[in-house]
Amino acid sequence: MKLTTSTLAALAFSGTLATAGDVEVLHWWTSGGEAAALNVLKGDLENQGIGWQDMPVAGGGGTEAMTVLRARVTAGDAPTAVQALGFDILDWGAQGALADLNEVAAKEGWDDVVPAALQAFAKHDGKWISAPVNVHSTNWVWANKAVLDANGIAVPQTWDEFTAAVEKLSAAGVTPIAHGGQAWQDATVFDAVAMSTGGPDFYKAAFIDLDEEALGSDTMKEAFDRMAFIRANVDDNFSGRDWNLATAMVINGEAGFQMMGDWAKGEFLNAGKTPGEDFLCFRFPGTQEQVTFNADQFMMFDQGGVVSDEQAALASAILSPSFQSAFNVVKGSVPARTDVSNEAFDACGKQGMADLAAAASSGNLFGSMAHGHANPASVKNAIYDVVTAHFNGEYDSATAVEELVDAVSIAQ
Repeated sequence: MKLTTSTLAALAFSGTLATAGDVEVLHWWTSGGEAAALNVLKGDLENQGIGWQDMPVAGGGGTEAMTVLRARVTAGDAPTAVQALGFDILDWGAQGALADLNEVAAKEGWDDVVPAALQAFAKHDGKWISAPVNVHSTNWVWANKAVLDANGIAVPQTWDEFTAAVEKLSAAGVTPIAHGGQAWQDATVFDAVAMSTGGPDFYKAAFIDLDEEALGSDTMKEAFDRMAFIRANVDDNFSGRDWNLATAMVINGEAGFQMMGDWAKGEFLNAGKTPGEDFLCFRFPGTQEQVTFNADQFMMFDQGGVVSDEQAALASAILSPSFQSAFNVVKGSVPARTDVSNEAFDACGKQGMADLAAAASSGNLFGSMAHGHANPASVKNAIYDVVTAHFNGEYDSATAVEELVDAVSIAQ
């Protein structure tokens, strides 16, 4: 449903919008590493004389932030810019709520440097409606090197090697897997497990094409069986834990592994840790050739049919090569444009950039189901419900498969 003219007018002229010369930015970057990365953008704008009105809403998957945003828009009080992911951006674009950034994009050549897979979520009806900040890949494992070395564990390359490593850590009295029991975190792990279990053709059929045969297959049951193994090897206090607190368990040597997107690297760096020396980064075993991704973007809300100077400056700053490098070095992600040098990036960053380029050229780059880049929110949330219910022991694997088929069918 499109927003009414009166609602759009309210968005433009609400008295509580950021004042001229300021940008009010709604986001969910609240952990230490994320806040450090965001300060790069704040500093860039402050150097241009543009004030920053911060509106952080905690919650790593952005679900809470989107709830706050809907309330703000309903009240006629949209922020200047909002961090968003995937289909959420396209939904707001379809409602006619977002500004047309084509003039900025044309002036700065975005079409030539932003990968097509990202443009698919940054444009609506041929118009740029958001500015991509980065590309995150989600099928990473993070490990404490000292813990692995002390237990004679090499980086696992296969699921069997991973289970053997987990069992060795468990026998040694170390929590094998750090995890936070939140739906989006459960789904992040499931994303990688499903890709590893069935491969890219299965992943695409199940989570992008929503093929009922793939969703209800024996392969899907095996993926749930593997999730049950992971559930058996997290600590008893995992429920409700924020992702960065799970990362801290690995940083502090309290756990061996964490399956999490590359934003986790920002936490290691913020704690003064060095890749290859203190921690290891590697693709989830069995997904070494694939990259599942999401991309943080800032969508700009329409303010009376014109792009404000502040919005244009924010969009321009976000896509500048210097910012793309400086921000992503800190954040743990890789640039959203393909012409940025990898010189400033550490070993994990260089690997991430190389993996992304290889996956894009080989057809192995896939939008992440768990992070809103494979299917609309209604389907994503339906999958979340089943995955989390299974992880918490409400369903066995066979029942979870049946529930998944039904939930996706109803949600479409």
